[in-house]
Amino acid sequence: MNTLVVRPARVRTAGVRQQILLTAQQRLMILMLLFMAALFLISLRLLYFALFDTGSGHGSASTAFVPARADIVDRNGVPLARTIDGYSIRVVPEKLLNDPEYLAGELHRIFPDMPREDLLAKLTGPRPTYIRRRALPDQVAAVNAIGDIGFDFPREKERLYPQLTLAAHVLGFTNADGQGVTGVEGAFENRLTDKATRGEPLALSIDARVQGVLESELGSAVTNLEAVGGAGIILDVHTGEVLAMTSLPTYNPNKLVGGNMAARRNAVTYNLYELGSTFKPLTVGAAIDNGVVTSMAKRYDATKPLAIAGFRIRDSHMMNRWLNVPETLIHSSNIVTAQIGDELGREKMEELFRNLEFDGRPKIELKERAFPLWPRDWGRVTTMTASYGHGIAVTPLHLASAYAALVNGGIYRPATVLKLGDKTPPQGRRVFKASTSARMRQLLRLIVSDGTGRRADAPGFRVGGKTGSAEKPGAGGYRRHSLVSTFAAAFPMDKPRYVVLVMIDEPKGNAFSFGQRTAGYTAAPVVKQVVTRAGPMLGVFPDESRDVDVSELTPLLWKNGKAD
Repeated sequence: MNTLVVRPARVRTAGVRQQILLTAQQRLMILMLLFMAALFLISLRLLYFALFDTGSGHGSASTAFVPARADIVDRNGVPLARTIDGYSIRVVPEKLLNDPEYLAGELHRIFPDMPREDLLAKLTGPRPTYIRRRALPDQVAAVNAIGDIGFDFPREKERLYPQLTLAAHVLGFTNADGQGVTGVEGAFENRLTDKATRGEPLALSIDARVQGVLESELGSAVTNLEAVGGAGIILDVHTGEVLAMTSLPTYNPNKLVGGNMAARRNAVTYNLYELGSTFKPLTVGAAIDNGVVTSMAKRYDATKPLAIAGFRIRDSHMMNRWLNVPETLIHSSNIVTAQIGDELGREKMEELFRNLEFDGRPKIELKERAFPLWPRDWGRVTTMTASYGHGIAVTPLHLASAYAALVNGGIYRPATVLKLGDKTPPQGRRVFKASTSARMRQLLRLIVSDGTGRRADAPGFRVGGKTGSAEKPGAGGYRRHSLVSTFAAAFPMDKPRYVVLVMIDEPKGNAFSFGQRTAGYTAAPVVKQVVTRAGPMLGVFPDESRDVDVSELTPLLWKNGKAD
């Protein structure tokens, strides 16, 4: 017989149920108050650390995520240099278990670029020394596989340049101790390492996309023309910001090669050149400013070489007729430019060059800046030859900044590698009258549309500029077969925004340049390609419905044996 046990139901009155519910609510409120008090205390503690705890070198909370050296980025935030944790390989000779001769052979197989004798010297030295800094992971693994406790692998801060050779001369590099040596790394050492600022990336004016275009086009030209090198720069004419700067040959700052010092020289800021006929628009601009040239129709004798003090000034291609001012620039006449320079006079010519800062190192933050070769004697001959770019040597950056002033309304501003962003550009100072600048924009456009710069004419971009092909000086005089070919340009010429300068050092006249070495065939086509590709990246789009109004000048040009 089964017995069924039934639990009697619990009977609760309404008053009891209400008391239980009230107790539960009170307990929940107490828990919430305790939680809020704990959260408040934690918040106070964090606030204290943020405001008052500066750390004592033991990795405080406020500096835990601050890099040892600030990143460098382009104007759009693209990383150009950053610090990462890397491996090094070090040997402690006194701890070695294996024979140094054997170990030297093993290391030489891993590092074939290091002589076996040098490795043996490190293995038998009196103190610990590095086998390789910035070692690759596979190299670390290979040395570790040797199995000798005399090797260790300290982790060290390593400067990485993720874009490899891109803008190498602008960025520069750091030494083995992580200190900046050249370029931005050297010029902004304090900014990059200061605890107060290194947490924020250093933004450059460089646009990595535009930099890539300039390097690509100039590199191709230098290779195809079998040149010894080249230089190029793109400059904002209203702010002085450098959008791109390149020098060839170049190098990889991630892997510096000993003995490759020439490749580390920044040709844009550190190499000096006589830049030839690119000076002619500057001379004409000064002559207009000073009332020497009052009419574009004024004509000068170019029928024969100009004899002066035992010298003869010649044109590369004689026109054998009288030339007016637009024709002088279009045909790049040394003879007429020298006459204009002679009329301008020594005082005004020297004043022009000093106003354009040709008497000092180029204005930019980098340390690698050369002092120009300034004429010792400003006699009449020097005044005449300097008018067309001979007898005075400057850097390509000097010339780019001068052209910016020539086309932007006449205001000179120093160049900068820093992004200005919302900052107001430097006020600058006037070096050309605004009316003269407007006239020079017309003349520079004519040189491209009708003169020696035709191969720089990028459709729709209204390019204006001037060619310059100068013989390089050497022992006993100028070397006739060694040219520096330069094209200095700006676009769009109806409202200039950017200067583009391309220089090719000793191009060869070959099939690529139709057998010519001059700038019109070597440097000018590079400018066309750069403007076509980089223009839209810079916000300038082709528009063939617009152009500079040169209608008052075109009737002065001599075509088909007569003036139009």
